[in-house]
Amino acid sequence: MATTKSSSYHHGDLRHAVLTAALEVIATEGPGALSLRDLARRAGVSHAAPAHHFKDRTGLLTAIAAEGFDLLADALADAPDLRERGVRYVRFGVEHPAHFQVMFLPDLLRGDDAALLAARARAGGELRAGVTGMPEGGRGDDARLAGIAAWSLAHGFATLLLSENLREPVGERDPEEIFRALAELLF
Repeated sequence: MATTKSSSYHHGDLRHAVLTAALEVIATEGPGALSLRDLARRAGVSHAAPAHHFKDRTGLLTAIAAEGFDLLADALADAPDLRERGVRYVRFGVEHPAHFQVMFLPDLLRGDDAALLAARARAGGELRAGVTGMPEGGRGDDARLAGIAAWSLAHGFATLLLSENLREPVGERDPEEIFRALAELLF
């Protein structure tokens, strides 16, 4: 949904308008199709306006990733156990495919960005909380390896789901229920 100059710029919502347009482009065409000039056109502002908020394409992608990690941390918070954190991780990927895609492409991001580092740490803390909440016997001798295994399962399942590689095996079944069953098998 493209916004107009009057609805975005004059109301001080240009940053949000550009982020929204960028997420639409990424979801349909991938991050490689992103151009600040095109986003300015979609937002109905001058081609230099997005640079005021993001400096450049890398800054915009970094802002999207930081927002994504914050959204992921919110989605994981207060999950009752590791399995439900995994379900919420998969749900996040499905509900926020553009964020999900950008968050895990470090070559496109400013790795030293303070907002990105804080959001990534917050999401990582929520992921680790699921592992530390497991009974010690359920996570083996190495909690860190258990965390990597759990993250790999949730991230891999979400990635395969988003890329439609699970269309046939999942069929009409609820992907969240399938993930719960997989997590039960492995954890």
